[in-house]
Amino acid sequence: MTDTVDIKIRRQDGREKNSYWEHFSIPYRPHMNVISLLMEIQRNPVNAEGQSTSPVVWDCSCLEEVCGACSMVINGRVRQACSARVDSLEQPIVLEPMSKFPCVRDLAVDRSRMFETLKRVRAWIPIDGTYELGPGPKMSERERAEAYEFSRCMTCGCCVEACPQVNDRSKFIGAFAMGQVQLFNKHPTGKMQKEDRLDGLLGEGGLTECGNAQNCEAVCPKEIPLTRAIAEAGWDLTKHAVKKFFR
Repeated sequence: MTDTVDIKIRRQDGREKNSYWEHFSIPYRPHMNVISLLMEIQRNPVNAEGQSTSPVVWDCSCLEEVCGACSMVINGRVRQACSARVDSLEQPIVLEPMSKFPCVRDLAVDRSRMFETLKRVRAWIPIDGTYELGPGPKMSERERAEAYEFSRCMTCGCCVEACPQVNDRSKFIGAFAMGQVQLFNKHPTGKMQKEDRLDGLLGEGGLTECGNAQNCEAVCPKEIPLTRAIAEAGWDLTKHAVKKFFR
């Protein structure tokens, strides 16, 4: 390992600004991750040419691959910066913002479209909270294990970034939505709003626009079985659409 880490970052000074590349050379320390590199640039914002520059902007929170905030494209692959170890990355380490979301600045993007999608598919269980509900309904161990897999979604955006169906010609909402629909539709209480969630998967950008590329599952940091969620949601949606037709 060399004494320095070479980094190439695609930067953007604002939403309407053009992007540009800037190089940095950071002193190497054992066990560094990409967040460590960005924090070092923030501490001493000087590029590889020795010129003072502005600190690089990025999002992060938990640093434990739980919050999903630090998603970015690292050496051509979308992933979490907190779990990207420098020792396992080829240099120069190339950092880019996710391309399927509006760039706020540098590596920070606006993932609002994902949260709006969660509203569209009603990814919650409505409870008014005005009285004591008592113990919840029991779930079998098999049901609990299946639900837990889908509950690990961080809304990080990796599946959206990797999906070829999410582009300028399509309004596909992304595979994460199918996982959340399955999570709440499998819940004993959540089943009461099952049809409302399936309605959210109908129409423009819905499940029918999935191209089954399966990139989503390949890049998911939590290894959520998104292709299974898409298949199950597709079967549920078919039955739901037939019922609606004959009503």
